[in-house]
Amino acid sequence: MGEEEMGKDGEEETLVGSDEVKEKRKAFLLGIASPVLWLRMLANEMHCSFVAGVIVVYGVGQGIGGSLNRLASDYYWKDVQMVQPSAAQVYQGITGFPWMVKPLWGLLTDVLPIFGYRRRPYFVFAGIIGVFSMLLIALHKQLHVLFALLALIGGSAGAAIADVTIDACVAQNSIHHPPLAADMQSLCGFSSSIGALLGFSVSGFLVHHIGAQVYERLLEAAGSMWKTLKCPVVWRPCLYMYFSLALSLNIHEGMFYWYTDSKSGPSFSQEIIGFIYCIGAVGSLLGVLLYHNILKNYSFRSLLFWSQLLYGLSGMLDLALVLRLNLKYNMPDYLFVVIDEGVSQMINRIKWLPLLVLGAKLCPTGIEGTFFALLMSIDNIGVFSSSWGGGLLLHILNVTRTEFSNLWVAIILRNLLRLLPLSLLFLVPKSDNNSQILPTEFSSPKEAIEMLESDKI
Repeated sequence: MGEEEMGKDGEEETLVGSDEVKEKRKAFLLGIASPVLWLRMLANEMHCSFVAGVIVVYGVGQGIGGSLNRLASDYYWKDVQMVQPSAAQVYQGITGFPWMVKPLWGLLTDVLPIFGYRRRPYFVFAGIIGVFSMLLIALHKQLHVLFALLALIGGSAGAAIADVTIDACVAQNSIHHPPLAADMQSLCGFSSSIGALLGFSVSGFLVHHIGAQVYERLLEAAGSMWKTLKCPVVWRPCLYMYFSLALSLNIHEGMFYWYTDSKSGPSFSQEIIGFIYCIGAVGSLLGVLLYHNILKNYSFRSLLFWSQLLYGLSGMLDLALVLRLNLKYNMPDYLFVVIDEGVSQMINRIKWLPLLVLGAKLCPTGIEGTFFALLMSIDNIGVFSSSWGGGLLLHILNVTRTEFSNLWVAIILRNLLRLLPLSLLFLVPKSDNNSQILPTEFSSPKEAIEMLESDKI
């Protein structure tokens, strides 16, 4: 009798163990399949060409292409043009000019269709101008600084035009599918972060080795845009977007020159720099995951408060690195920089995504591309101001190619300025991702559906 009971108990334990294994296997397979199911859901709701467009523009163009361009342009100004870090910082800011005039590109895509298409020709044009500009730099080794700057501006213009065009599609779909607005921005974030991860993974190695009606529509669109901008629920968040970026002074070039300096800095190689940026892309991807799975339903104001606060505090890691405090605790520069880059990019991505969702919700019907481009251009003007302000700060503190004694002062000032946007959070609505922000007078779902059906995308 005892042996039979023991046998039954053993069989029950075996069955329970088998069920647990099956449940774990099922959960594992579900975890692998969930991204595919999510993409299929988006493709079914908004057509597979839209999902493919987002992946190509954000993943391939901005992710892989942007990551390769970032590292290559840093070394191009430092080793080929031989400019000072303050000048390199200013030049990097100038190349962002096409991103500041994004409303122009958005206006063209909204009111000037080519061969009956509103978006597709602009994708083609963006690709042509981007490829031509980058080939000019690649094939001319002794290019003058002015022409090199113009070529980089051309490459930036190609990326900006493609970005505006796909953002117009995102904004338009956000209006027609409000519950999926956050999912669309998450798709953009995933594509960009994964693309950047792939690009930064190989960037160090590669750098080391290798008519009348149109006029009327323009006036109408401009009038509608101006009317929307005068609405307090629109211009107040725009003001916050600008200052939150402009006050976060960008001193990346000063840090990059210090990273690669053999006397004052850790003298990182191209491969290590590329790997550091790669970890930054991983941090950015983690930020997207955190936002999509946990944070997207929090209110804009509370999420921006904590992300901005953590963004300012995370800058202190740079200070500890430059003062070599990490060495006092036997932590290698390489490990410390990897942690610093990962944390900073994760927080920065969490801070950026709510602004994108908020921007998409502020777009009026009919001029989604133009208005979203306007909002993003405000952001890019903030980035431009940040870059120029950072370059000016490096110049005033005399941070040069070989002199870094005041770099720690620049880091402290940057970190303090990062905290100032906290005082402007009253400009951001308390609503969350699921709330309607724009007044109903600025949008008409019926007209939007008619426009979507009558116009070719």
